[in-house]
Amino acid sequence: DGRTPKLDIEGYMLRYLSAHSSLPVPEVLHAAPHLLLMRFLPGQSHFNDAAQTHAAELLAALHAISAPAFGLEQDTLIGGLHQPNPWTDSWLDFFREQRLLYMGQEGVRAGRLPASVLRRVKAFCGRLDEWLVEPERPSLLHGDVWTTNVLAQNGRVTGFVDPAIYYGHPEIELAFTTLFGTFGQPFFVRYHELRPIPPGFFEERRDIYNLYPLLVHVRLFGGSYVSSVERILRRFGF
Repeated sequence: DGRTPKLDIEGYMLRYLSAHSSLPVPEVLHAAPHLLLMRFLPGQSHFNDAAQTHAAELLAALHAISAPAFGLEQDTLIGGLHQPNPWTDSWLDFFREQRLLYMGQEGVRAGRLPASVLRRVKAFCGRLDEWLVEPERPSLLHGDVWTTNVLAQNGRVTGFVDPAIYYGHPEIELAFTTLFGTFGQPFFVRYHELRPIPPGFFEERRDIYNLYPLLVHVRLFGGSYVSSVERILRRFGF
């Protein structure tokens, strides 16, 4: 299905997070393309209010870590798919070219996204600046925060796993936590206290940013995820 068994890249991402942030991640003991050994982390993917609050504190701290540009020193993976990260000065350019258009084209190549939908994505990408703005600075992102990639125990997060790291706009990370119901109000109340979320995120920008994970799911699975992409495009007039 196009996924790449490069576990050494996952090992690299976990080690990067460990070296550059305080985000709890598994210790990597050995990383090779077909073998990844990590130290066991206790926990389950169930988050009470206390665990959501702790997750907000951890991600707010992660998002405070910056770089001179958007992207990363190397390409990474998301869901086993190639994720390009060329250093880019503009967030809008990076999000347009390396996230929406790249993954949309991959979906068409895989026969899972109709070319007509990709044309609508391209038209939308030409007007992203009507809804999105450049952040003050790039933020380090986990890149794939959803329920099964977070572990918690006794109201505390014990670890984040399966990252897809790069430096980007933290709102794309926040948006994805809402797509499949990973976190709710306790998370966002605490995160907003630490890093205020500008108005319009929940009303508009969240849907725009969730086009990327939806296009990833289209590339992997097709089916109803195409309809989800189309719903967002229609909402914005495309």
